[in-house]
Amino acid sequence: YNCFIFRYMDTSMSKLINKAKKLAFEYHKDQRDRAGKPYLEHLKTVADGLSIKEEDYICVAWLHDIVEDHNYPVEKIKSEFGDKIASAVVAISKIKGEFYQDYLNRVKSNEIARIVKLSDLAHNMQLSRLPKVTLKDLQRVEKYKKAKEFLENTDV
Repeated sequence: YNCFIFRYMDTSMSKLINKAKKLAFEYHKDQRDRAGKPYLEHLKTVADGLSIKEEDYICVAWLHDIVEDHNYPVEKIKSEFGDKIASAVVAISKIKGEFYQDYLNRVKSNEIARIVKLSDLAHNMQLSRLPKVTLKDLQRVEKYKKAKEFLENTDV
């Protein structure tokens, strides 16, 4: 665990980004993705894949699943990272029972959440990561393609 943290901490990054990474490590360290890989690799890929490489965006990339997966208190994110990052994390966190389109509308209404979600979708659509591709995986990718198209369309 400490070796993993050391590998991803970066002295060229801001203290706030390293703080977000550390929190992500603490909460996601035992979690695995659909491919069976450490979930932290997904978070790193999302952060690395951002089209905007600014501090707030990178922090949200590292924190984007912490509320949804671990019920981490939004108030703590607000006090530790500020309103802007907390608002984006709230926007990108799914609410149980929520219609997917309502979720996407909320994501789209927050520019940081929108950019982070696009990177998240890009990684989640890479079927080559999976040891075996199922019909359910193919259906999920189709859903994600539509979501990506919706989030990329900023004309509306």
